[in-house]
Amino acid sequence: MNFEILGDITNIEVIAVGSSIREVERLRKVYGSGRWRKLKGIATISLNDGSVWRAELHWYEAHGIGKKEFKIKRLLE
Repeated sequence: MNFEILGDITNIEVIAVGSSIREVERLRKVYGSGRWRKLKGIATISLNDGSVWRAELHWYEAHGIGKKEFKIKRLLE
């Protein structure tokens, strides 16, 4: 499901860091080595059909590499 993030992500929390991330080896192979963290937060998104929702998003992030692989975990409201 493709979507666009509208505005800022709020209520950001770290879920896992380093070897606690199941996908850490794949992330290092695809994007490079770094201090990988898995995070979650709330944002307003626009779906492909044009509808606008608040959603809980999860993504991976590493210093110098940036935010990668956003996914919608659940739609709110």
